[in-house]
Amino acid sequence: MALKLVSVTWGSRDPVGVAAFWAEALGWRVSLQVQDRVGLEPTDGTGFGFFFVRAEQDGVGASRMHVDLSSRSIDDQREAVARLIGLGASEVDIGQGDDAPHVVLVDPDGNEFCVLEPGNSFVTYESRVGSLTCDGTREVGYFWSEVLGWPLVWDRDEETAIRAPGDGRQFITWGGPPLSPKRVKNRLHFDLAPAPGGDQRAEVERLLFLGASLVDIGQGDVPWAVMADPDGNEFCVQGSR
Repeated sequence: MALKLVSVTWGSRDPVGVAAFWAEALGWRVSLQVQDRVGLEPTDGTGFGFFFVRAEQDGVGASRMHVDLSSRSIDDQREAVARLIGLGASEVDIGQGDDAPHVVLVDPDGNEFCVLEPGNSFVTYESRVGSLTCDGTREVGYFWSEVLGWPLVWDRDEETAIRAPGDGRQFITWGGPPLSPKRVKNRLHFDLAPAPGGDQRAEVERLLFLGASLVDIGQGDVPWAVMADPDGNEFCVQGSR
């Protein structure tokens, strides 16, 4: 049975502040705020939420995963970029070139994200959050397709993409090698959960069979399992909801 992508979790030194930026940027609701843990619930049809937690260690280098926002026209793209900069984002040069059709920004916490051009084939236009773009091998694209039950919609030149069925219809894409060096825990990671009535332990066993591994990042005694995919990216498996 496929696991559900519940949320993308962001580690930050200022989780409340960066959550406030994304809530305003996307128009999402705050579904949970307990001290420095903040959950955002989508209001635009996105199939997963965002969750922000305190991380004492800053990210090193570019993140292995970033959010891509969609735009329906050039004017929409320009207006979105201007609005996001007004909220505290800033443009950044990561080597995309002056003629790149997408705009690369960083949020107030330094996390890169893109506002994509209209007509991009690997973004949904059913919501502002159109896709998650990752560094990753072809193997890891196949792994996540099997884990989530999202069909593989692209497999060429070591690049892969999967797309959520049903509501949301977001993409997750992997750009193939070379991967960004991994020196510390990723700033962004997936939180997964079994379907209602599902068995967390059985799902962990299935993930191990598919090529994941259990990892210790100092989490201690917690009710979720901390794992890594075949490329070493951390993710968590929660109990059934």
